[in-house]
Amino acid sequence: MLAVLHRPRAATRLDAVRTLDVDGLGAVSRVGLGTWQFGSREWGYGDAYASGEAKAIVRRARELGITLFDTAEVYGFGRSERILGDALGAERAGVVVATKVFPVAPFPPVIRNRLAGSARRLGLHRVPLYQVHQPNPLVPDSVTMPGMRELLDAGRIGAVGVSNYSLQRWQAADAALGRPVVSNQVHFSLAAPGALEDLVPFAERENRMVMAYSPLAQGLLGGRYGVDNRPGGVRAANPLFGTENLRRAEPLLGVLREVAAAHDVAPAQIALAWLIALPRVVVIPGASSVAQVEANAAATEIGLQPDEQAALTAAARAFSPVSAAHTLLERVRERLPF
Repeated sequence: MLAVLHRPRAATRLDAVRTLDVDGLGAVSRVGLGTWQFGSREWGYGDAYASGEAKAIVRRARELGITLFDTAEVYGFGRSERILGDALGAERAGVVVATKVFPVAPFPPVIRNRLAGSARRLGLHRVPLYQVHQPNPLVPDSVTMPGMRELLDAGRIGAVGVSNYSLQRWQAADAALGRPVVSNQVHFSLAAPGALEDLVPFAERENRMVMAYSPLAQGLLGGRYGVDNRPGGVRAANPLFGTENLRRAEPLLGVLREVAAAHDVAPAQIALAWLIALPRVVVIPGASSVAQVEANAAATEIGLQPDEQAALTAAARAFSPVSAAHTLLERVRERLPF
């Protein structure tokens, strides 16, 4: 057990969240807002959510000092961009809106047209951060990046980022752009800590930014789920919520709950605090309610002690989930009548 039981609880005031300076973007809030769910009906967020709760979430995020809002042209087939742009309203030009191009036939004319579509949906003339959504396995970055460079030179975007890139591919994108690719948005959390090994050290060394998406592992790190309490809906298909993986996650969740209890906060807030305590890392959790965006923002006020950070890191590295194929076989067996 960690010697944390008598530490003072985290501050509960909701001042402006801490920021990170990024070339071409300026001050970026360490906690952002991911808007994958905006307009995505598979999450149960339909038209009423878009016209009501989404606007309230964005408005409260701005009141809390959140300046980073992430979306993509493929999220809800453009609906996420429209909802976000509308929700930001007159403030849309004063924050860091990050969107992504899906790299199908990513030649310069295509990149220009796709950026124009995203900018129109967002209501922006200039998009602060334009990202390549994922590496194209057949098309090298020497094809994609000239189009991004043209947009930079024309002042249509503020900076170039990538998403789901390995370190080697990130460095190749750098070379192809001929200037820094300032960010890499990757799957990164206590349940998926791979970026610790190479991406975070590179970002620290080169003054870049790692953007952690799914920082709460679709709710696993909220501490509510276990072998006897598995989620339904979209989350049910996630291999992390298979019986064996939930069993393997219990030591990690145990450390998370212990640290959370010592600070009198929720486990999810500790999971976010662990990430933003790392150099050059920002997080972009989603939020289904105003209360959730408030809880996410408050994670910046949690000061983890070195032994807590180290214990969480060790537990994350020790977590070794089984594959999706193993989980699928496991679920088939669970449904057999014998």
